[in-house]
Order: sequence, then structure tokens, then C-alpha cells
Amino acid sequence: MPGMNAMPFASQPPAAAPRLPARHDHVGSFLRPTFLLEARARFARREIDARQLREVEDRAIVEIVRFQQEVGLKAITDGEYRREYFHIDFLDQLGGVETTLPQVVKRADGGEELRPPVIRVTGKVRHERNIEVENFRHLDSCLCAGCTAKVAIPSPTMLHFRGGRGGISAEAYPDLEPAFYDDVARAYGDELQALSAAGCSYVQLDDTNLAYLCDPKMREAARARGDDPDELPARYAGFVNKVAAHKPAGMLLAMHLCRGNFKSTFAASGDYEPVAEALLSQMDIDAYFLEYDDARSGDFRPLRFLKKGRIAVLGLITTKNGQLEKKDDIKRRIDEAAQYVPLDQLALSPQCGFASSAEGNAISWDDQRRKLELVVQIADEVWGGK
Repeated sequence: MPGMNAMPFASQPPAAAPRLPARHDHVGSFLRPTFLLEARARFARREIDARQLREVEDRAIVEIVRFQQEVGLKAITDGEYRREYFHIDFLDQLGGVETTLPQVVKRADGGEELRPPVIRVTGKVRHERNIEVENFRHLDSCLCAGCTAKVAIPSPTMLHFRGGRGGISAEAYPDLEPAFYDDVARAYGDELQALSAAGCSYVQLDDTNLAYLCDPKMREAARARGDDPDELPARYAGFVNKVAAHKPAGMLLAMHLCRGNFKSTFAASGDYEPVAEALLSQMDIDAYFLEYDDARSGDFRPLRFLKKGRIAVLGLITTKNGQLEKKDDIKRRIDEAAQYVPLDQLALSPQCGFASSAEGNAISWDDQRRKLELVVQIADEVWGGK
């Protein structure tokens, strides 16, 4: 596309970027309790209304906040308990955006896979209403002293990657640059400003697209629809930086890279090298949650691009099964990562959430607790509670 390579990067933020609440963290979503799933089913059948569903969600969030505090976490989310999917529920509330729900299909081997939703930009993208502010206020009201509420929202790249140029109205945006990118950044900036005004200081962007660009098959799919997979990482860095330029002072802006997490399955593989420089060196993000729970993610060499003052949160504990990792194995891998970036720029988390969709991963509540307790214990032992 003409002009895309010239997309400017935002100016670099101050070196003293906001810090994570602790060296242990998590991506955000949790298994849904049965009573919440039942309420959602009743709502779908129109047996209860939106107000009654929200009351059930409020109760479930109180319980999951207590759960997180009991295991020792300092960054606290609402478990994504108001969402069916981590991204659709947010994107669908932006003006000019239309979505369809993902489809669960049976594979020939008897398993299931999630076909991604259709996300289309049908008009000028705009921030028509505050999307997460009231949700944040309820979450924040549940916290004990010393904890920080984290709000997770989908990355703005979701509005481009899934459909490319063909998924964005040519009538609304005859040329994508700069109007489309500026409008999306402004819409996201309005949401960040509203969250900040409500007291929120920690927001995470959930991004599958940069991780997908590490996968040879996904790269070919991008090329087939007219995009250059070698050029997209730098373009997306510029896109995210346009959003980061709207970030309120004092807000920590993180990004989680996900390779797919539907019911313990994955959608992409490949090490971070194809996107590492754009992601870790060019992007104005304070902390990166990187999946490193198995060989699909490659080695730690891409961490050499991490800018000073930024944090790489190593997702070394898997959420895809209940087998508990060994402390010594995780500590050894942290040592391996520290060969490429100072230990002071590292932290620890599970590789993804426990339920990127309402169905959740193939893991028990007890396993979920043990995994998180392990993250906290290891982080405290490695970094001394700093």
C-alpha cells in the first residue's frame, strides 16, 4: 500500500516507564464459575435481562478478585467475566465496526477448533461510548490495599489483520493512511483517557496478530490477501504507537502476544524473530507478555531487541493443561532469558489466560490455583519480592 512504509513512529516515552505492580503477573482471563455460565445461558434464552445478568457477573467478579488476592497476585483483573470472547465484546462497541461471532467446528480427528470471527470496518471508526469504565469501577471497588486493577482490551491491529484492506470500507477509507489509523488511535485514546479519569493505571492490549506473523502459514495467508508479512510488523508498531501517543501520563500500557488459546488449543507456531525488532525495539509499550511455555515459541534470542526500561513478562507456565511445572526448570529458563536481557527487565506469568473464551481451557480450578501460586512463589524467590 502506498505510504505505509512511511508511517511515523510516535516519539519515545520517558525512560522511567511505569512499572508492573509485581514481578509476578497474569494475562487476565479465568475459568468461569458454573453459576455464571448458567446465567449467560438463561440470558441467551431471554429468561433474565441484562440488569440481572450484570448482577450475577458482579457477584462472580467479587469471587475471582478474592481468588487472585488469596494466591498473592498484585495485578487483578475481572477475569473477563463480562465477555464471551476476549476481543469481540469490545470491538463490537466501537462505532464503524461490525463483527460476527466465532464458530466452533468439529475436526476430522474428532476435536474442535475455533474459526475466527469476521471483523469488518463498515464506517468511520469512532469512540461512541465508554466501554470498560463501569466495569473497571466495579473491579476497583473489590480490591484490597496494595493491589492494582488491570483492564485488558483487544489490540487495535485486530481491525486490520483479519481482513486486511478488503475488510475495511473503501467508502469510509479510500486510503488507509493516515485516516484509518488515526481514527482508530483516537477511538482507543478516548477509551484510555476515560479509564484514566476513572482511576485506571494499568491497561493491557491483547494481540494475536504479531504472534501469527511468526507462523509461516499465517504469513502466507497475509501475503495471499495482499499484505507483505515482512512489512506488517513495522506497520503495526507504528499503528500501536499512534495509540500509545494518546496514553495518559502514569498509565502502564502492556501487550500480550497470543498464538491462540481456545479450549487448550493453539492456532500458530514460530519464534518471535520475524517481529522482534518492531515489537520490542520500535513499539512504545511498557511491558510485553510473551508466550514461552513450549517449543512452539522458539528461544529467547529475540529478547535482545528489548528497549531499556521495558519489561518482558515470560509466560513460562502453561494454562493449556494441569501438569504443574517444576520450579527448577522454570528458574533455569529465566536464567537462559537473562543471557539476552538483564534480569531486572524480566518478570513471570502464565503463558496466556485460562479462558480466552467462556468455554475455558481443559484445566481444573485447583490446577488454575496451583499454577498461579507457582508463578508467585518463583517470582518472589528469583526477584526477592521486588
